[in-house]
Amino acid sequence: MIICIANQKGGVGKTTTAINVSAALAQKNLRTLLIDLDPQANSTLSYLDRKSIDKTVFDLLVDPAVGIDDVVRSTNLLNLKVAPSRISLAKVEAKLLGEIDGHFRLKDKLERVKEEFDAVVIDTPPTLGMITVNALVAATHILIPIQSSYFALEGTDDLLETIEKIKGRPNPNLQILGAVITLHDRRTVLGRDIIKQIDDVFQGKLFKTTISKSVRLEESPAYKESIFTFAPRSSGAMEYYSLTEEILARV
Repeated sequence: MIICIANQKGGVGKTTTAINVSAALAQKNLRTLLIDLDPQANSTLSYLDRKSIDKTVFDLLVDPAVGIDDVVRSTNLLNLKVAPSRISLAKVEAKLLGEIDGHFRLKDKLERVKEEFDAVVIDTPPTLGMITVNALVAATHILIPIQSSYFALEGTDDLLETIEKIKGRPNPNLQILGAVITLHDRRTVLGRDIIKQIDDVFQGKLFKTTISKSVRLEESPAYKESIFTFAPRSSGAMEYYSLTEEILARV
């Protein structure tokens, strides 16, 4: 399974979800690869030291001679590897634009190593540009984090339209795995109303597990840890473990 975590809206917990779902999959003894396709590189820096990074996904996407094995780095978690990013990835849009195989670069590279991993998780930037399209073309499933806020569904139509276009030609097998509520404040009436709206839009594909606002979830990347090693008894750890259980039940 190749899970693309996408939403062009920023600040909805894509990276937090990528970091912790990939860690949970690895803990379940699945050989897991986390691909950081966000130029901000927050998923990368949550597991790796900047100085240890040589080649990145930028090289992977622009250089035909660079393969996944040239890019991936091991982490302190058994069964989890990371394909790192850095700010130079922002230049990849211009380099791939107009290339006949521009949308297929990541898919083609993953084809060569699909036997090496049981699960791939792709963190994407808050845009629907060439980088995110590469992720959607390569993916088997898309997971959509949505914050339970007043503007939660803003831009959702554009995202769903892009998914339909991808399914129409370059990746007809792409499936919406589901939407997950993130940064949820259970104390507010507004939060409960938004969940109902989101459930209506995604027609039964909203995950039962919601991810609460959590200081622990915000702190863990600074210590280069997932929530499961940083605060294993926290609500964030329990929620991401539960979400991963739901994901595995759906794929």
